[in-house]
Amino acid sequence: MSEFDLIQRHLTGLGAARDDVLLDVGDDCALLRVPADRELALSIDTLVAGVHFLPEADPEGLGHKSLAVGLSDLAAVGAEPAWATLALTLPTPDETWLAAFARGFAELARQEDVRLVGGDLTRGPLTMSVQVHGLVPQGHALRRSGARPGDLVCVSGALGDAGLALRHLQRGEPLGDYLRQRLERPTPRVALGEVLRGVASAAIDLSDGLASDLGHILGASACGARIELDRLPLADQVAGEVAAEHDWTLPLTAGDDYELCFTLPPTHIGELKVLAAAAGCPLTQIGEIEAQPGLRWMTADGHQWHSDHLGYDHFAP
Repeated sequence: MSEFDLIQRHLTGLGAARDDVLLDVGDDCALLRVPADRELALSIDTLVAGVHFLPEADPEGLGHKSLAVGLSDLAAVGAEPAWATLALTLPTPDETWLAAFARGFAELARQEDVRLVGGDLTRGPLTMSVQVHGLVPQGHALRRSGARPGDLVCVSGALGDAGLALRHLQRGEPLGDYLRQRLERPTPRVALGEVLRGVASAAIDLSDGLASDLGHILGASACGARIELDRLPLADQVAGEVAAEHDWTLPLTAGDDYELCFTLPPTHIGELKVLAAAAGCPLTQIGEIEAQPGLRWMTADGHQWHSDHLGYDHFAP
């Protein structure tokens, strides 16, 4: 099939129907209506075979994940998802692969009320770039720069699951349903981002690992943090791996969890359970923001744990 046949058959009309889409796939540009009382939030992520996923990864899962990672960025600023564009590069015009990819993308798009409004389809090494567009009430976007000494550091969900899943795959070990789901079909915490508006002082999504991403909040906010390692929310399998290796690297630096890390003024600590219920996911306080610069990992016996590994970096030596 031609490029345009593939687009028409598999990529046109994906996602939710939205009244604010005036023109989408099939023209030179999409035309979108932005409400006057909203700010537009934009983010783009690229997934490359052999770098972000194994070449033999399930295409339906890749469709889901390619959109989910962008939606996680929107969640981190408290934006409501609206539209997406997709630039997809395929080695061959494999209709079976593309149909499965489109199913995974469309299912999550409908779930989060997102419409695919344009993009590009080319031949080359398997790569997908998704740009997401979201809407947030004027002046209410969450940022990385608002944390203050005394604020509580909190995270959603559990940490280290995706990293452990990848470790099993690299070792050729069997992968259970839970870990596979966490790696291939992460849940963007969109609802959490929206309920944190006006409550959280800062937020970020955990794509490169807690150490790296929390470090971005600390840098932007010009402060430090003390994290209690025994407070970290870990699934049993991750906790077992940490205990066996006496190493916290997995939940702190593996990345790919797409949970949210946020800071909460202490006056709001009583709302944590209410926020968790509204967002539909567990929330855990893991530490506190401090005036002293730096990130300190504290063990249950009061000692400081050290690591030279700060998280995923594409250009690290």
